Amino acid sequence: MSHLGVQLLIQDRHVVMDNGIVQVTLSKPEGIVTGIRYNGIDNLLEVLNDESNRGYWDLVWNPPGSSTGIFDVIKGTSFSVVVQSDEQVELSFTRTYDPSLEGKLVPLNIDKRFIMLSGSSGFYSYAIYEHLKDWPGFSLGETRIAFKLRKDKFQYMAMADNRQRYLPLPDDRLPPRGQPLAYPEAVLLIDPIEPDLKGEVDDKYQYSCDNKDSKVHGWICSDPPVGFWLITPSNEFRSGGPLKQNLTSHVGPTTLAVFLSAHYTGDDLVPKFQAGEEWKKVFGPVFLYVNSVADPVDPLFLWEGAKLQMMVEVESWPYSFVASEDFPTSDQRGSVRGRLLVLDRYVSDDYISAKSAYVGLAPPGDVGSWQRECKDYQFWTRADEDGYFSINNARAGDYNLYAWVPGCIGDYKYGVPISVTPGSNIDVGDLIYKPPRDGPTMWEIGIPDRSAAEFYVPDPDPKYINKLYVNHPDRFRQYGLWDRYAELYPDRDLVYTVGASDYSKDWFFAQVTRKKDDKTYQGTTWQIKFALANVDKNGVYKLRIALASATLSELQVRVNNLKSNAVFSTGLIGRDNSIARHGIHGLYWLYSVDIKGTLLSEGDNIVFLAQPRSTGPFQGIMYDYIRLEAPSPSPSTSKAAASWPHVCS
Repeated sequence: MSHLGVQLLIQDRHVVMDNGIVQVTLSKPEGIVTGIRYNGIDNLLEVLNDESNRGYWDLVWNPPGSSTGIFDVIKGTSFSVVVQSDEQVELSFTRTYDPSLEGKLVPLNIDKRFIMLSGSSGFYSYAIYEHLKDWPGFSLGETRIAFKLRKDKFQYMAMADNRQRYLPLPDDRLPPRGQPLAYPEAVLLIDPIEPDLKGEVDDKYQYSCDNKDSKVHGWICSDPPVGFWLITPSNEFRSGGPLKQNLTSHVGPTTLAVFLSAHYTGDDLVPKFQAGEEWKKVFGPVFLYVNSVADPVDPLFLWEGAKLQMMVEVESWPYSFVASEDFPTSDQRGSVRGRLLVLDRYVSDDYISAKSAYVGLAPPGDVGSWQRECKDYQFWTRADEDGYFSINNARAGDYNLYAWVPGCIGDYKYGVPISVTPGSNIDVGDLIYKPPRDGPTMWEIGIPDRSAAEFYVPDPDPKYINKLYVNHPDRFRQYGLWDRYAELYPDRDLVYTVGASDYSKDWFFAQVTRKKDDKTYQGTTWQIKFALANVDKNGVYKLRIALASATLSELQVRVNNLKSNAVFSTGLIGRDNSIARHGIHGLYWLYSVDIKGTLLSEGDNIVFLAQPRSTGPFQGIMYDYIRLEAPSPSPSTSKAAASWPHVCS
């Protein structure tokens, strides 16, 4: 089927791109997407909204010393045509920082770009942010691109094969139809327009997603059958690495591409720029894809089409058609390859393949610093079954190579800095990761995978259910699970007995506070009971504690005496807010606690894990994995029995 070339119509207050498949209207010079015409629908965007509240880039920033974020819908002040041909149109909407507005306007030059190609069912958008040397400092709490679709058309949301459903209308969230719960984002549907939704909870955080899994999401209109999809073909421009979580699509109907946020991490993922610090970054491009099917085909086929288009976009990355010199093409990038092996002498005398390891390039830093890195670019891949990896299309620059291995605790960092140059193909050879280990495993709880998903996640209170997550792998996304702990443990806290308990049934997924009758909260102390046939009184045992998340909490460890001084305390840590936001992980923390043999007994022992901080319901800890290691034996007896189920356990 032949298509028209791309037509560009420049009006007084608007500019229109049209390739005969889709027509996109933007305000001029602001660069707000005001209209998307497709498949007989005059505008896919919410026509009841003001033009400035339909399709836009925005950010949240703070001047130095201010704790209150300033929300800013980015409106250009200058418009230009960068490329115009039958094959492609690229438009630029720029806003230049004015030093006279210091403290009132974010000190950034911002260039928003929009691209339409001939024969393409959609359009692309990216933006270039730049902070110049002479400008004041600031922090950037969030930036994203957002689209608000017509609520009378788009009511079915899809973000994964098993995460899709009809969502309520925005009107359903407002009183008296909706009742706000513990925080404004969570609403109980009392009298929704669609009666089948009555009694469910709606919360946009129930549709959050790890960056690594968030490549396509959007909405379906059933009459006529039309899909609107946001495709993110690369994570190189997102902060925090592959496990960083962000919002996707939610009631509005709203679709987002979040490039930078503090969600599930807190302030650690908010970049702070100093006065005099030069910085430039390209966010995107992302692809706004629309598709349709002819009746009477099932409209859900549109989701299958969106997934296929996502794969096309991923294979096309980095795009060759982007006009900005700040976006390097494939021949201006380089690659790094190698193999990662694990050496743990208490599991095997041989090297172990780092199967499915996450391997990435990120700015130079300490071991594990990539998960808090939020200013520059990161490039990640997964190793194959034999530990071989290839990181392709990395931007030129200086990096460290980082990795972590499912089944192992800790982080790997290659000791040699890596400098990627255009066209380079660097082979680092065989790399050896030696996970933290002092002695053989005495016992372990959980799976070292940076998540608490393997632990016991209770059924929600029947009054607060999202039907999508009933009998679902992501059952932790239900509302109010934090309150279930006190119901399950009304008189005493959790006690786990090594050898008798099952962590999938007996270890609550989060160590939360306990709500008391007077509506205050108290900290909790969990117990791990275990028996030792022999104790090396002269040795030092090692307790490895990997946390999947922490929120304004503190972990204190005591051994065999609850009233003794703690042998270890983290101090106050974490602002992930994963408990409230229906997450199962946030930032990763790893602690190694020395336990002198004199503190242990032959026979029964108890490790007490106390979380005393208790001003609200959302403070707490999610554990990833806990392991007790015996003192290091002599070299001739160093290899442990390899019966533990994990790679590095």
